[in-house]
Amino acid sequence: MSTSLLYHGFGVRGYKYLRTEYQGGDLVLHLEQPRESCCCSSCGSADVVFRGAAERRIRTVPLGRKPVWLALSVPRVACRNCQAVRQVKIGWAEARLSYSKSFARYALELSRHMTIKDVAVHLGISWDVIKEIQRTDLQRRFAKPKLKHLRQIAIDEISVGSGHRYMTVVLDLDSGAVVHVGDGKDAAALEPFWKRLRASRAKIEAVATDMSLAFISAVTAHLPNATHVFDRFHVIKLFNDKLSAFRRELHRETTDKLHKDVLKGTR
Repeated sequence: MSTSLLYHGFGVRGYKYLRTEYQGGDLVLHLEQPRESCCCSSCGSADVVFRGAAERRIRTVPLGRKPVWLALSVPRVACRNCQAVRQVKIGWAEARLSYSKSFARYALELSRHMTIKDVAVHLGISWDVIKEIQRTDLQRRFAKPKLKHLRQIAIDEISVGSGHRYMTVVLDLDSGAVVHVGDGKDAAALEPFWKRLRASRAKIEAVATDMSLAFISAVTAHLPNATHVFDRFHVIKLFNDKLSAFRRELHRETTDKLHKDVLKGTR
């Protein structure tokens, strides 16, 4: 097998093909990393001393319905530059994971057309592995969205599970994307967001919140020039509460003084 096929078929670059094995219906490709390409995974220095190796088997994209594994000895090196002793980095697989980056991309592509269970059955792996691949991908793409183009945002708290645990969510009103999630429902939950917002130099024009004093003070302190809009639901709720209180007071007054039930059924 050529190194070109390893790269274009499985995303493996810089490794030498040794042999192929068939084990219980699985295809195992044995690889070797040339010593001259080994470097410190901490600082990148090539001035290293070899300290043994660790055997790894990494799942990669299948050939048809046949599972394919890449087996290799990962060198362990001591760096003369930074004094670290670590395994060399594998460019096509993440540390401590049993599958390659190309396998993760293949699973994500299948997930666009199939359920998680169907993908797991098709690939012959557990449901949890597919969930972990999806979670890692979402974390990579959406953990820290860019804030530079934010113009209008909404801030609100949500209840998570039982036990009255709350989280504060910041939403981009133009795209509908969640740009921040903080623990709690007080002003402290927004502190990381304000730091990132200042660094991005975004020009916020309007902020929509409920009538929480914590949110009002936070917006006043950090976005004094933005238009602060209270959401319609809370405004109408407060209006209805005041109207109901006024109606009860008026009802008591007319009943006590005029001895007439003049407001009954007039809501």
